[in-house]
Amino acid sequence: MLTPEIKRARNAILIGYISNGIALGSFIARIPDFKRILGVTDGGLGSALIFGSIGVVLSLGPAGRYSAKFGSKPLIVGSAIGVGITIPGLGLLFNIYTLAIALFIWGITLGVQDISLSAHGVALEQQSGKKMLSTMHAMYSLGSIIGVASGGVIAQLGITPLAHLSVIGVLLVLSAFLINPLLLPASMDQHNPDGHKRNRKRPKIFWILGLLGICAAISEGVASDWGGVLARDTFGASPFVSAMPYALFSALMVIGRLSGDKLSRRFGTSRLLTAGGLIAGIGLSAGMLMNNIQGVFLGWFFLGVGVSAVIPLLMSAAGEIASKEYPDRIAPSEAVAMIAGISYFAFIAAPPLIGFLSDQITLRLALFVPAGLALMMAFGARYARSSDH
Repeated sequence: MLTPEIKRARNAILIGYISNGIALGSFIARIPDFKRILGVTDGGLGSALIFGSIGVVLSLGPAGRYSAKFGSKPLIVGSAIGVGITIPGLGLLFNIYTLAIALFIWGITLGVQDISLSAHGVALEQQSGKKMLSTMHAMYSLGSIIGVASGGVIAQLGITPLAHLSVIGVLLVLSAFLINPLLLPASMDQHNPDGHKRNRKRPKIFWILGLLGICAAISEGVASDWGGVLARDTFGASPFVSAMPYALFSALMVIGRLSGDKLSRRFGTSRLLTAGGLIAGIGLSAGMLMNNIQGVFLGWFFLGVGVSAVIPLLMSAAGEIASKEYPDRIAPSEAVAMIAGISYFAFIAAPPLIGFLSDQITLRLALFVPAGLALMMAFGARYARSSDH
């Protein structure tokens, strides 16, 4: 049941996810300026950027544990302030090393914010009996689009990254104070930390859900990094047309996540994951078999439709299974962090692995790998059935 308190907390989480997405999108929009100002090569910039991902990955486990110990509310507010305080540091740009350090610290705050928001969202689902995490993640995707679009305009106006990101930082800090009174109390999702310390071995079901997350995360990573390369280098598309597959994919991610909660309530998480895996796997395979630019758009269309809601649905399922079946072994927030950690690692590892494989057999043929993994996800989705109502 959606009480007024739950509605307020849900709106707070939606604001939190929009701000998280705006932060990341604003940063992405200024990456070309980072390279220009620092005068580094693509390889040098890439080496610095990976530190942001490392910071995110390292933060996920502790974020889950501390959300269980102290409740997710203080971590949401604290990490939102942290993201706002640290994002201007990305614009200092003294040298490539200070950028790497700033990215690492900022990545930690982003990761904590992401997990604590998801933990609060899972708790709201359990209290209300309503699925809502997919819609919350849609707000992150929407925020990213807003951040990239506005950041591109600001960069075009010649405003420095430091000034731009400082303003974004102030807005993020203000958002933390805005959502603080709307969130449910920390006691709402605190769990027994001593019991979890005694039972560090995680039930197999969470590793299985994590493997399903890998299948979806690899598809997301491939869609973001390789659509433009495939369109331009393999099929001779223009720079504008080459950017369109990912734009299509991003739009479908927002639409799919906005629909994910409603569809999950109607058909169940496991059925939705099965359908998504089949759509993504068969659609991407069909697109690659067409062997033309139209096939790229077709493949990316079905990839976006199929995997859009998978990660938030898996997080929701993990939190529910932890709460119902393993309350003395793992907190819902820790289960969410576990799924996020496994999935995010696959997200950042997949693009270079596909790149290596493409050198051996061509990029078009390498993309049958994520298509096959999507089909594997479809057949493994039955393990999420215990989270269905």
